[in-house]
Parts: sequence; C-alpha cells; structure tokens
Amino acid sequence: MELILKQDVQNVGFKDDIVSVKAGYGRNFLIPQGFAQLATPSAKKVLAENLKQKAHKEAKVIADATKIADAIKALEVKITSKAGGEKLFGSVTNINIAEALEKAGISIDRKFITSGVVKRTGKYNASVRLHRDVIVDLPYEILAEV
Repeated sequence: MELILKQDVQNVGFKDDIVSVKAGYGRNFLIPQGFAQLATPSAKKVLAENLKQKAHKEAKVIADATKIADAIKALEVKITSKAGGEKLFGSVTNINIAEALEKAGISIDRKFITSGVVKRTGKYNASVRLHRDVIVDLPYEILAEV
C-alpha cells in the first residue's frame, strides 16, 4: 500500500515522503491517526505542486539569509564591558552580541547566536544561524570600559 506521510513517522519516513507499507499498518494505524493519506494520482500531483512551491519559498529565504550573512561578515563588532585588567566584571553572552548587532542595524534573535560565556577581554568568534543551511561566523572583540 502506497501512502503519503503527513508528518515524520519513526522507522517509516519523513513528512511528504511516498512510502510503501503493509496494508494493515496503513489502514489500521497510519491513516486513522492522521499520519498519512492514500497516495492516489491526484494526491501525488498535489504533493508535487506543494513541494515545488515550498522549494521556491525556501530558495527565497536562503537568498535573504545569504544577504544578511554577507552584511554580518563585513561588520567589526566591538563590545565594551566593565573590567579590572583583562577580567570582566560579569560576562558577555549572546544577549550582548545581539544588542551589538542591533546597534549595527541587523536584528537577530539571541537564540540564533551561539557563543560561550566570555569573562575576559580579547577577540572571540560567535556562530550566527540565519537558516539551517546558512551559518556565519561573527568575529567580535571585547574591550574594557574606560
């Protein structure tokens, strides 16, 4: 029995896959639970059209993310924080990096910025995930407040 999966099913396949399963498993579990639908010719055409539209939207999102990545690569981010010598009073986290990017005109949510907790002045790198396929390294420098 051929089915189109509506969502990921463990040991069967992923969303929008066309899979072959035993008739009883499909009829008694997958279809009633809403995990799949029959793979009729019309359903296959609808799926192909949906995948085509999704790929077009995905390409646009990736292009936008790439533009933002290029803008981030051109930035020189400097963060000032109170410090005694080289040791900071407190720490610099992804929240501070997001605020520095906001000042530079790039709005990115802090959850998409990955950096360790930094407690010393110096140069560091943060990873910014703009899309699952577009990840950019952001070099930044922490300076002591004068």
